[in-house]
Amino acid sequence: MAGTVIAHRYRTYKVQVLDRTFGIFDVLAANGPELTLADIALRLNLHKSTTHRLLAVLEDHRYVERTSSGRYRLGSKLLELGARAASGLDLARCARPFLEELVAETGETAHVGILREGEVLSIANVESPRTLRTPSTVGRRTPAHCTSLGKAILAFASEDEVAKVIRTRGLTTYTPKTLSRVAAFHRELTKVRERGYAVDDEEFEEGLRCIGAPVRDHSGRVVAAISISGPAFRLMPERWPALATAVMRAAEKLSAVLGYGGNSNSQAPPASDSRRRRRGVR
Repeated sequence: MAGTVIAHRYRTYKVQVLDRTFGIFDVLAANGPELTLADIALRLNLHKSTTHRLLAVLEDHRYVERTSSGRYRLGSKLLELGARAASGLDLARCARPFLEELVAETGETAHVGILREGEVLSIANVESPRTLRTPSTVGRRTPAHCTSLGKAILAFASEDEVAKVIRTRGLTTYTPKTLSRVAAFHRELTKVRERGYAVDDEEFEEGLRCIGAPVRDHSGRVVAAISISGPAFRLMPERWPALATAVMRAAEKLSAVLGYGGNSNSQAPPASDSRRRRRGVR
């Protein structure tokens, strides 16, 4: 019984803290842009000491900011989260017209995928009108190391992120062409960065080839990739440069819609913590 009472009180306290935290956001949003500690406490009917403790934690995490005059306002962290949420919710919808253009230009099925838990999650596609085509795959998860979508994303991830994917998912061999050695896989990611696009040359499924390019958000971070897929006899190596140009153009257009205004292929991945230490960067 005592344990039940304690657990109930704990849950009630945690909910109360969250309610008060969200209340601070609502007060600042409705009555801002800047308010004093006393103003916030008054509007929430809280003691100043309680309000100050909540604001101190939120300030540490950049959810609120304190101005030079001691007033409080909504912080930059909320802007970052809002932008990410909006881009994630709208990504599939925003991508569709560019996927349709890509299908019209190349004749192959076009896809958009994101990286989730070390795998590529397909979130949108438009099928080729041809009888022999790659079927719809929305919601399907595929390995990142042997797909053009996965390689296009991982090529611009940090060393630590790539290492985590390899450690947790491995480099499973699916066909004789799968890159299952770590060194070879890293060399492949270097090639992707240099040319701006990735190729799945029958690495995940024999007879299937794909070409993918990275999609960036407003901050320049690679958040997704666009690709086309089709039978190997149609996606012959001599066609790759022209097809890759079309795929990269579609990726750049989608990136622009998400707020990115730079050169999609100009940014190298962030250094890992260990590499930063070796370079003397902190």
